[in-house]
Amino acid sequence: MQQSENQGEIQDNLPEEQELNQLLQIRREKLVELQKNNQDPFEITSYDLTHHSLDIIEGFEALEGQIVTVAGRMMTKRIMGKASFCHIQDKDGQIQIYLRKNDLGDEVYETFKHYDLGDIIGIQGEVFKTQKGEISVKARQVTLLSKSLQILPEKYHGLRDTDLRYRQRYVDLIVNPEVKNTFVKRTKIIQAIRRFLDGRDFLEVETPVLHTIPGGAAARPFITHHNTLDLDMYLRIALELHLKRLIVGGFERVYEIGRVFRNEGMSVRHNPEFTLIELYQAYTDYYGIMELTEDLIRYTAQEVLGTTTVTYDGVEIDLGKPFARLTMVEAVKMYAHVDFNEIKDVDQARKVADQHEITYEPHHQKGDILNLFFEAYAEEQLIQPTFIMDHPVEISPLAKRKADQPDYTERFELFITKREFANAFSELNDPIDQKSRFDHQEALRAAGDEEANMVDEDFLTALEYGMPPTGGLGIGIDRLVMLLTDSYSIRDVLLFPTMKPRE
Repeated sequence: MQQSENQGEIQDNLPEEQELNQLLQIRREKLVELQKNNQDPFEITSYDLTHHSLDIIEGFEALEGQIVTVAGRMMTKRIMGKASFCHIQDKDGQIQIYLRKNDLGDEVYETFKHYDLGDIIGIQGEVFKTQKGEISVKARQVTLLSKSLQILPEKYHGLRDTDLRYRQRYVDLIVNPEVKNTFVKRTKIIQAIRRFLDGRDFLEVETPVLHTIPGGAAARPFITHHNTLDLDMYLRIALELHLKRLIVGGFERVYEIGRVFRNEGMSVRHNPEFTLIELYQAYTDYYGIMELTEDLIRYTAQEVLGTTTVTYDGVEIDLGKPFARLTMVEAVKMYAHVDFNEIKDVDQARKVADQHEITYEPHHQKGDILNLFFEAYAEEQLIQPTFIMDHPVEISPLAKRKADQPDYTERFELFITKREFANAFSELNDPIDQKSRFDHQEALRAAGDEEANMVDEDFLTALEYGMPPTGGLGIGIDRLVMLLTDSYSIRDVLLFPTMKPRE
């Protein structure tokens, strides 16, 4: 019975599929006809524009009655005998075009009538306003600049398939203007970040993407092979260790905005490649970086959105007031009602974890278990901007210890909308302590932890030359864009997210 139902379903779909194939064939036949008549649009190499749609709409009073040249993709078309209307879409939006047989001549007008939605056309004409009040261009010349051989998705129920939207982002951008607006904002966000940092005397630099040792974060790397050197190499998982080498070399403020790669799971929050900004400032600590982080995010929101109050997933987020500050111990005490200041050793920590059904690994120490409590109980409570400070040393191999609490580090993470947005610390500049931390990470790796850091001997050598007290910061650009554009999934802010190939 099930097989019969499926067969009926397939048969129901055949007419629409056949119609689509016929329409696609008609478009190809139209192209062939154009080529036979020496009107091949693909032979056109350029087209001189004078204006875009927004220029005309916003500057109508000055442009009314003037001749302009515009171009774009035809999104609508209405043929009404000797006159027709269409809308073309360019980088700024849409504008209406009015076409009359008397203005264009019989041959040009008849040719236009056979153009298809999706075709890219150029229009030279006069700016005017219709009787209904719509600002338009009255065409005097029409040029077909590119023939669309595919059907825009509105013809078949719109582009609603989320998976298809990500795979065919070019179509998504054509038919969903709000998607294009998100990526325009993304660019403006990155531009604002650069302005802010450049204004504070930071120097933008570039560091290698291919590393011989993956370092600077706890993450599983992608591995590749360099044939000439016969050497396995890693796509970078962070920007940190090369940037700190530059601080050793004498630069005092550096930053890099770049792609990093982590061979990990995919979700609405994670993509295998993403954009990260890391910055390092000599002669400051994590308190100085906290102030910089707050100022940077507030400045960016104001510059791009014109406000420091944003709405994300229906919740109003206030980026204008001072961000809250809690230590990790305080957050766990507040939300899990467990005070790790009262827990003396790892055995006691494991016992408390068992009581709260917190799963831990055999190699986990007290600090690791504290972090597991934080992830289980506190993260989901952090809606408004909150700095979580003073992470345990076990999970912070590159951060400086607190002088009065050597089991903890001068580190913070910024949480907003239950998500981590930034990670920062007073950088560990003691090469002896750093070597000890690396050795511990190497032992974890030997025990099977693929995310543990490797020993970077050259970085240790750099530290032995002397690195000044330094504060460092990493911010996930994609998550910041998600926040400032109210986007639910990281794929909504990546033009071409990673997708499994279709079979």
